[in-house]
This record gives sequence, C-alpha cells and structure tokens, in this order.
Amino acid sequence: MDTTQALKIPSLKNEVSPEEWRARVDLAAAYRLVAEFKWDDLVFTHITARLPGSEDQFLINPYGMFFDEITASSLVKIDVHGNKLDESPFPVNPAGFVIHSAIHSARHDAHCVLHTHTLNGVAVSAQKHGVLPISQHSIFVLASLAYHDYEGVALRDDEKPRLVRDLGDKNYLMLRNHGLLTLGPTVADAFMAMYFFETTCNMQVRAMAGGSELTQVEPQVIATAMQQAAQATKGQGAQLVWPGLLRRLDRKDPSYRT
Repeated sequence: MDTTQALKIPSLKNEVSPEEWRARVDLAAAYRLVAEFKWDDLVFTHITARLPGSEDQFLINPYGMFFDEITASSLVKIDVHGNKLDESPFPVNPAGFVIHSAIHSARHDAHCVLHTHTLNGVAVSAQKHGVLPISQHSIFVLASLAYHDYEGVALRDDEKPRLVRDLGDKNYLMLRNHGLLTLGPTVADAFMAMYFFETTCNMQVRAMAGGSELTQVEPQVIATAMQQAAQATKGQGAQLVWPGLLRRLDRKDPSYRT
C-alpha cells in the first residue's frame, strides 16, 4: 500500500533543507521498523529526533497515525515544550513529549530518543531485579543501564529532574512498570540499542518461564561489554545493520521516504 496516497500527505522534500529531509527519512524509517518488529503500542509511544544544527527543535510522530503509516513528510516539527513549529495539519500529544524533552534538554548527545511499551519490556520492568545478566545481549544493556521508578503517566514537568538524575550518563533506561527507553547520537544508534534491549527482555522472560535455575554472566565480563561491542560490531551494529534495514523497508513499502 502507498501510505502517502492513502493519507494524502503532501511531500515536504523540496520545502526543507537536505539535512532536515535526511533526518525525516531516518526517523520515519525508525517508526516503520518499530511496527515491523511489533514494538508499537497502537499510537501511544514516541520516537523523537533533534533537527540537525538545532538544540531546541525536534521531530515527532503525528498523534493518531499508526507507526506503519508514518512518512518523512508527516512528521511534525516541535519545540522543547512540544509546541508545533510548522503548519502541519496533524496534532501532537504534548504529554508524550515530557520524558523525551527532559532527556533531549539534559543530554546533548541524545539526538534520538526511542520509547516502547512492549509486553516483554514492561514485564521485565515490573520484575524487582530488572535486567538479569543471563544472555550475551544483556551484557551490552547492563553496561549502560539505568532505572527510573514509576510516578504515574508522564504528564508532570516536576518529574523531569528525577528522570534526568536517574538516567545520568547511561544510554538505556528502564522505566519501572512502564517500558523501555534508549537514546543515541543517531536514529540508527537508538534503534539498535532498542533492538538489544527488547531482545534481552524477550530472552529473559522465556528463560524464566522455563522454570530451571539460571546461570548468570560474571560481572567482569559485563565490565568489558562496551569494548567487546566495539570490536565485534563497530559499536552495537548501527553502521552495519541500518542500511540493510532501510533496504528491507524499501522492498516492502518505500513510502516512508515520501
């Protein structure tokens, strides 16, 4: 299906800078991939990306569109308060930007923030001990993991300082009883981090369901996880995997690029 024709979304390709257009295409791809991997929760999570060259302008999904419908042109430009900055006909959920705005404002390396509410991610977020060191995937998460306790639906600005404090300099955040969050210097990096996070939770839920005693990875192995990742996957694989993920989307439905 050509999503652009179905929703009658005019292209912005010739209306924005080449840098903004590339950012829009990458972010639209991330939304499509979240749907492809079945990490979406109808319309109730978000991925945000900072506009190139800006500290206070961001792109976010049009509220009410499903992730497999999102295109580069449908993404909405907003400020740090979640206010629309363009003439987009699509609404924005400002409350959904509370968590993202706190992280973007505090972490200037966070050019992309990705948040999910998956079944296994929320399941592990509700477990007292959180992520367990029981898989190879988990060691990369545990090397840069923080936790933030649940304070209700993220609607209040007064939660932001506590969220930023809990995140610190980490790139993975488990929102207790809520879901998972990753950040990265690019959309590709944030997506690959979420792939490791989600896969870690999937493996943990399955392992615990087996009922047998679990073996755990030694702390000294986790301590070298980042060095191992740099050697084996050039970080966590974004440079290697992202072009292939875009090719997969192009084969299925390239309308995210419109």
